[in-house]
Amino acid sequence: MDWTDRHCRRFWRTLTRRARVYTEMVTTGALLHGDVERHLRFNNEEHPVALQLGGAVPEELAQCAALGEEWDYDEINLNCGCPSDRVQNGRFGACLMAEPTLVRDCVAAMRAACDIPVTVKHRIGIDHQECYSELVDFVGTVAEGGAEVFMVHARKAWLQGLSPKENREVPPLNYPWVHQLKRDFPDLTIVINGGIETLEACEQQLEHVDGVMLGRAAYQNPWLLSEVDSLLLGALKAACGSREDAIETMLPYIEEQLSEGARLHHVTRHMLGLYQGQYGGRQYRRHLSEHAHKAESNADTLMEAMAFCAAPPARAVALR
Repeated sequence: MDWTDRHCRRFWRTLTRRARVYTEMVTTGALLHGDVERHLRFNNEEHPVALQLGGAVPEELAQCAALGEEWDYDEINLNCGCPSDRVQNGRFGACLMAEPTLVRDCVAAMRAACDIPVTVKHRIGIDHQECYSELVDFVGTVAEGGAEVFMVHARKAWLQGLSPKENREVPPLNYPWVHQLKRDFPDLTIVINGGIETLEACEQQLEHVDGVMLGRAAYQNPWLLSEVDSLLLGALKAACGSREDAIETMLPYIEEQLSEGARLHHVTRHMLGLYQGQYGGRQYRRHLSEHAHKAESNADTLMEAMAFCAAPPARAVALR
């Protein structure tokens, strides 16, 4: 939440044309009682794009799934993995793993309300769940509601005692359980998530499961996505030839957003990691961090930041 907004997804789409992108989680309450356009607006270039919902009332989720289809999303995803206190207080997110029959009913209601796929993102368990059989029970029960695609974060969620950030790092990863899940449910699409940081690691995981979901790795080092299409998804060439090409592709979009009243940093905050590990990368990031939030900043500010990453001058070599 607060990260993969439409500006972030539009930037990612300059790097990969074929990977599916997911919205930040949008609660049913926000859609049913708030500004629908603000939450559901997205750019046509984002396709294929999935709307991620948070909720636990079948009728409300059904209404929101119908809205997602009306707004032309390609998929509706139910979040059963978020461990934050706010989400727990609403009785949804990761705590839903304790109520597989309710999740089944939610999925069934959403499927009845729309004709696009309904998928589920979840953990391998929560606090008291220690047995693989409990994970099997959850997936098997939810599949009865019509879900065919499961994104499995290969960590438990500890709902008491850990922050959301700690829940992404402290509980140990358990990839074998996710691999076994695919063997036990060969007809389901199993997508693995959690701790995967390189495309080589993605290739290794794809020997066991149907797909890989990237989160922090893609956000912190977005250039990672530039080889996804060609290396993993069958494209003949990469979607983007260079980091500079990615920035130039974003310039018309940035100008459009600025004309609508956005600040530069609304877009460029998602581009800070583009030069991670590259010459001038720190100066690029610092320049945007210090200037992009200012009212007078525009696309020139981004170009100034990019200039820090120009190839360093060759060192002169004296011969004698």
